[in-house]
Amino acid sequence: MVFPDAGDFSRLARALGHSLRGIRAVYKSEAAFRLEVLVAVVLVPIGFWLGADGTERALLIGSVLLVMLVELINSGIEAVVDRIGGERHELSGRAKDAGSAAVLFALINAAVVWAVILLI
Repeated sequence: MVFPDAGDFSRLARALGHSLRGIRAVYKSEAAFRLEVLVAVVLVPIGFWLGADGTERALLIGSVLLVMLVELINSGIEAVVDRIGGERHELSGRAKDAGSAAVLFALINAAVVWAVILLI
């Protein structure tokens, strides 16, 4: 059995630091993400409470967290596109629109999951 060395843990700690810095940056700069965090603070406990079993709880909570995940990725795409240049370009617009569409699909997915579990 191979045990991790101290370097593995320090890499993990640095990666966690980068992740937390990214979450803070998106939280500060994106109103949509702040709203999604607020919704998650409300819906995650409700999902834990309303889910009849582990599978339902995982689906309810996971669908909410998926929206936040996709929003983080979308914000990353937008930041890279904005960094490359401010001029209008078809591919830049397509990248931003695709990220936005991904967020929309994550929101639809969450709504469908909650509706199916709670209403059907």
